[in-house]
Amino acid sequence: MILPLILFILGFTLLPVLQCIFYSFQDRITEEFPTLANYRLIVGNPKFGDALKNTLIVTAIGLTLEMGGGLLIALLLTVSSKIKGLFRTITMIPMGVPTIVSGVIMLYIFSSNGYFNEFLYRIGVIKLPIDWAQGGIRTLLMVAVADMWKVTPLVVILLLSGLESIPANIYEASAMDGASPYQHFFFITLPLIKPFFTIALILRAIDAFRIFELPMVLAGRNTMFLGTYAYSEYFDYNNIHSSGAASTILLILIAIFVFSYVVTVGAKEVDE
Repeated sequence: MILPLILFILGFTLLPVLQCIFYSFQDRITEEFPTLANYRLIVGNPKFGDALKNTLIVTAIGLTLEMGGGLLIALLLTVSSKIKGLFRTITMIPMGVPTIVSGVIMLYIFSSNGYFNEFLYRIGVIKLPIDWAQGGIRTLLMVAVADMWKVTPLVVILLLSGLESIPANIYEASAMDGASPYQHFFFITLPLIKPFFTIALILRAIDAFRIFELPMVLAGRNTMFLGTYAYSEYFDYNNIHSSGAASTILLILIAIFVFSYVVTVGAKEVDE
């Protein structure tokens, strides 16, 4: 019964990854193996440097927005209300929208004649439309906001499960001792949801590093990320070796992040 799953993992996950790593250490001309020629080539390419920088910036901005917004929404969804179930359902809708479709939706919002420019014009902030896809920090913010809209429901689910696992008698006891809402939040809520917050952070960080569809739809090849850079090297320039090197670097970054989490956070949680 396990054999089909093993074959699927080997055929569609492990073997392609190993092949990608193999090509990254193989010389494109002489087929020499192993060699670091492909890594030296992409490291010296300004496009790769920009792609790495853009990936890190969007990851940092996206995680900040998603964790902050997700916690706020989760707190609001814990408030007792007759239509609380309806609000929870509405909050989960973006997670069910395919990523490509969500990218197209964001094009309607952030295009030169989109809703956001129209809103800024009507309130007097701008006089001419802003081209959000022209590059720079504007494009990075656009991609980060689009990614936040798509994946924040996952953060909300994880944090909401943590909030609802806190026994109500803890808050009642602290209230009897004269604790303020501020003290409830910082000394009870945040410490008790730390494991859920950590899980949400690590899952979103791993996913943010490999962002691909949204920047491809919103920014195209004008603003590169590690995922779109590897794609461009393979399909635009037919350079499987440079594409493999870029993909391997992305894999290493994700592995380092996961390993750091296991060493610094996972062991502490087990001890506790």
